[in-house]
Amino acid sequence: MNSPEEIKHIALKTIAIEAESVQGLSRFIDSDFVNSVELILASKGRVVISGIGKSANIAQKIVATLNSTGTPSLFMHAADAIHGDLGNILPDDVVICISKSGDTPEIKSLIPLIRNFGNPIIAITGNDQSFLAKQATYTLNTQVEKEACPNNLAPTSSTTAQLVMGDALAVCLLESRGFDSSDFAKFHPGGALGKKLYLKVSDIYPHNEKPEVHPDTSLKDVIVEISSKRLGVTAVTENGNLEGIITDGDLRRMLESGKEIGQLSAGDIMTRSPKTIESDILATKAMQLMQANNITQLIVCDQGTYQGVIHLHDLLKEGIV
Repeated sequence: MNSPEEIKHIALKTIAIEAESVQGLSRFIDSDFVNSVELILASKGRVVISGIGKSANIAQKIVATLNSTGTPSLFMHAADAIHGDLGNILPDDVVICISKSGDTPEIKSLIPLIRNFGNPIIAITGNDQSFLAKQATYTLNTQVEKEACPNNLAPTSSTTAQLVMGDALAVCLLESRGFDSSDFAKFHPGGALGKKLYLKVSDIYPHNEKPEVHPDTSLKDVIVEISSKRLGVTAVTENGNLEGIITDGDLRRMLESGKEIGQLSAGDIMTRSPKTIESDILATKAMQLMQANNITQLIVCDQGTYQGVIHLHDLLKEGIV
């Protein structure tokens, strides 16, 4: 068994080899790459991506990336294609075939069939002299000097290069389309990522209590309001309009001052002009405001009218971090 230092050395060597392979792709960003981007942008169909073995795994990831960034795509396994799945290809589709060697039997069987359909073919291959490269409309070269595998056999650097080339293609397409965060949110409505992109303050604060007192409310009643509503704060309002807030911290500081509680009201200790947020603002903005001001709650206020409270715990519960 290798020593801890030897394990670290192997890991660092692997990373260095793959990083060098990725950097080497720069020389292959040529007219074929540009033409491939323009071909997909102009297409009225989808992008059908095919491969076999490890290249098939890379193809599925590229499909996922394209679908999530506005380019409709689907995966077609090269082996299954010649047993019926060719029916997935429609007349306006662009086909991408991924193969390190470009000369596997399945690829050699598949390419002539696609050509007979008349669909353009983009090759992603590490061999620009292969059958695939010569038959393709455009070729994206992903040649690497060597695999990270010590035997230079297991696909490592080569699959990393394929993946990065696919990412480069996807990013060029999304930027060319002007695909922005609002578009991204449409395709990612679930999970923490989706919530960051679409969840608004108005989706959260109505589930909380609405602590509220008036400027002349006694401190005893202020304490009861803050305690019963469990948000560590209460708004101070007059005719529905926000006048200020009182937090747990304000109460502690008041008690430490030695002032006579019976002689004070909410208006005497409230913080005027507190930090507020409008209800139609994204929840991520609420998190940013809390972090910037080192606070745990924000008053939700629309045009001066008090609406409720959003708390740090609400955002953490929703995964907005």
